[in-house]
Amino acid sequence: MDKSVPPKDRKGLRTGFTTGACAAAAAKAATRCLVKGAMLSEIETTLPNRTRVTFALARCERMDRRAICSIIKDAGDDPDCTHGAELTAEVELRAEPGIEIRGGQGVATVTKTGLGLEIGGPAINPVPRRNITEMVGEELAGAPYEGAVVTISVPGGEEMAKKTTNARLGLLGGISILGTTGIVRPYSTAAFKASVMQEIDVAAAGGLRELVLTTGGKSEQYAMALYPQLPEQAFIQVGDFIGVGIKQCAKRGIARAIIVGMMGKLSKMANGKMQTHAAGSEVDMEFLASLAAELSASDELVAAIRQAITARHVLELCREAGLVGITSLVCKRVVEHCQVHAGGKLAVETCLVDFGGSLLGRYPEVQI
Repeated sequence: MDKSVPPKDRKGLRTGFTTGACAAAAAKAATRCLVKGAMLSEIETTLPNRTRVTFALARCERMDRRAICSIIKDAGDDPDCTHGAELTAEVELRAEPGIEIRGGQGVATVTKTGLGLEIGGPAINPVPRRNITEMVGEELAGAPYEGAVVTISVPGGEEMAKKTTNARLGLLGGISILGTTGIVRPYSTAAFKASVMQEIDVAAAGGLRELVLTTGGKSEQYAMALYPQLPEQAFIQVGDFIGVGIKQCAKRGIARAIIVGMMGKLSKMANGKMQTHAAGSEVDMEFLASLAAELSASDELVAAIRQAITARHVLELCREAGLVGITSLVCKRVVEHCQVHAGGKLAVETCLVDFGGSLLGRYPEVQI
């Protein structure tokens, strides 16, 4: 049994605990406080992945048939905006059976479809809900009370939510209570992929049929200037996971995906890389040299591109040599690969912008 000290991962980084795991543990502690009539300083709980962990309690208070317990979230070495958040559970016992879960201050309210959560209800995801229900149920076993109302709160959660995409997803007034295993993995690619898929689901559920997939904040800012007619919800930062974004768009019946990015990421996509993280795929200068040759570039320019340091450097070499069209050719290859990746179920357009937001290339040349 761990004493609320998460293990390190294979890279030596500390894992952490999810908001859902902390909320369930706090709810279990508050229920035990009421059932046993004891004040607690820690609580042993079972995470969704069935690991047993003991959390220290930051707060344990009792008022007649209500108790409040809280746990300070340790996100490990993950750069998580909820690290240090106080996950608070207020439990009130009931004679009638059933465990009702409510959202309190700092927990978002669901206002849009597509998340698999009830409109108007708290943004407490299904796995944390089950974990809370199970942990509270364990403490009620054999007690004279058969039910409880559990209210999860996060002081300061509304401020934390400003650092997330919650508002765009229609999650208003706070953070979401999340977690499928109970453990936070540092720089979790799984979490990022899940958020990309979730944003696309929400956009599709909201009736959008044209989405703009960008590789980051800067390219999103430039994309919004290129497509001012589209609502904010249509813009989705897929980061390195263009393949995930494209497949989810096709799965959710999106008619058209517009990809906006800069030379580095787009040249990787043009070469068929549907995951563009630097560690997973470098810019292939041989590939860019072959594109230049296809455009009848001089032997000198082709040789110079082979020796180029970055994709940005390739752009500079082409500009100096007066070679036009390489950016649009990169966009064309991105479109071709992405359409194949989507199984032919998605129209794709690609725009290549520079570091100042100027449009350098587009395919198809005329907006479809």
